[in-house]
Amino acid sequence: MRRNLQLLISEEFAEKIIPENDSVRLADDMIDKLDLKCLFRTYSSNGRKYATNPRTLLKVLVYANMQGIFSSRDIEKSCKRDINFMWLLNGEKAPNHSEIARFRSQRLSQCKDDIFYQLVNKLAEVKEINYEHLFVDGTKIEANANKYSFVWKKSTNKYEVRLLDKLEKIFAELSIKYMINCKSPEELLNALNERVNFPFVHGRGKRKTELQRDIEQLVELLNRKEKYEKYQSTFSGRNSFSKTDPDATFMHLKEDHMRNAQLKPAYNLQLAVEGEYITGLDISSERSDQLTLIPLIEKMEKNLNRSYIDVTADAGYESEENYTYFERKNQTCYIKPQNYERSKTRKFKNNMALRENMIYDEIKDEYTCQNEKKLRVVYVGKRKSKSGFESEITYYECESCEGCPNKKSCTRAKGNRKISLSKKFIEQRKQSLENIKSPLGILLRTNRSIQSEGAFGVIKENYKFRQFLLRGNKKVSTEITLLAIAYNINKYHHKIQDNRMRTQLHGKLSA
Repeated sequence: MRRNLQLLISEEFAEKIIPENDSVRLADDMIDKLDLKCLFRTYSSNGRKYATNPRTLLKVLVYANMQGIFSSRDIEKSCKRDINFMWLLNGEKAPNHSEIARFRSQRLSQCKDDIFYQLVNKLAEVKEINYEHLFVDGTKIEANANKYSFVWKKSTNKYEVRLLDKLEKIFAELSIKYMINCKSPEELLNALNERVNFPFVHGRGKRKTELQRDIEQLVELLNRKEKYEKYQSTFSGRNSFSKTDPDATFMHLKEDHMRNAQLKPAYNLQLAVEGEYITGLDISSERSDQLTLIPLIEKMEKNLNRSYIDVTADAGYESEENYTYFERKNQTCYIKPQNYERSKTRKFKNNMALRENMIYDEIKDEYTCQNEKKLRVVYVGKRKSKSGFESEITYYECESCEGCPNKKSCTRAKGNRKISLSKKFIEQRKQSLENIKSPLGILLRTNRSIQSEGAFGVIKENYKFRQFLLRGNKKVSTEITLLAIAYNINKYHHKIQDNRMRTQLHGKLSA
């Protein structure tokens, strides 16, 4: 007769089998130091008692992520076969895959941020994090959604207009046909249903009445209208989403195996790193990095209750909105201008058609092109970004491009050359350029490429995490937060083993 017993590992046996410097011991110790009241509150005091202690279950999930194990079934298997997992369970029954999945998606999703930022503060207590230099970067990770389940906003708008035109036409025809005076197709449908005094027929060899055909046509059109309205509410400022995971947006991914630039459903993962540790993260459905920086910083400050001295990011984050945000907070930002690499090329410097290479008169506020013509201010307007940020735009127009030998290389417009710009943004870009060229800026940019991009390298290559298992923004955020906790504990363990404690930056500040 078989007995279903969990192997109980004594401390004496564990000391012999599990080395003192094993990462499982560090994970166990660090999670024991966390206050998990928020996790225990997710369980009802009146409900059935949990099968496995939530703290133990958290240790199991974190350690599984540390080993690159993400599937609930694989975690269940490890709990029954792996000596380290058995040591973590400490005699408790091994959880099954359903319990693990429910814990991750239902319990942990309610308190993931509290647990993660507690760990960040614990690392700050041991001087591994100083809240000084923050490095931000983003990457796109494929969603667990069908790649052919796309819904495009442009197509939806086109088909919705056609549908509304057809619905209006049918509504008018049926109102006259049945002599019903209604204000909407929905009211007309209710009035037609009241006239039905016979059962509807379906199938082969059945003859539908004219009233049944008209009602079914109206129902089909109204159902399509409801579907398009639901699509429009799901877009939420995006141009696409997936039917199997509506929070996922179709994006270009670097993992393009077919080499055909195919769009795939994905999430934009933003990581903030300091001292090689992930100190902040956010999941976004935005394809562009520009609109993800401020939400990430605000989320971190809300949970940490403090701000960093400076923030370093790559060219993808440059915008007037982001520059203005850091100015208002008196926070230094090191953001590489989008034209920085291009501006160093000979082609850029010799292209006199570019605004950057024109002569500018600050007193008269006008540009002089290569043909000695003046580009003067036409008017000043406002431009609103996708997030609602307003910037002041100055529009210039050349006095005359007629007969200019350089017009073809200067503009494609039939009339005169026109340019538009934000003077404030130009000044902000100039200041950011000075920042990144300073000795500290050079050191920080070097560390950004090492630390933040290095974190993505570990996650994608070492842990082989290239696609989410869960669906929906909330569950996906839980999944990546678990991985970030595991990453930080692993990083702390490696720094202890390599005797690199309390190292924040790589390299030295040049004189």
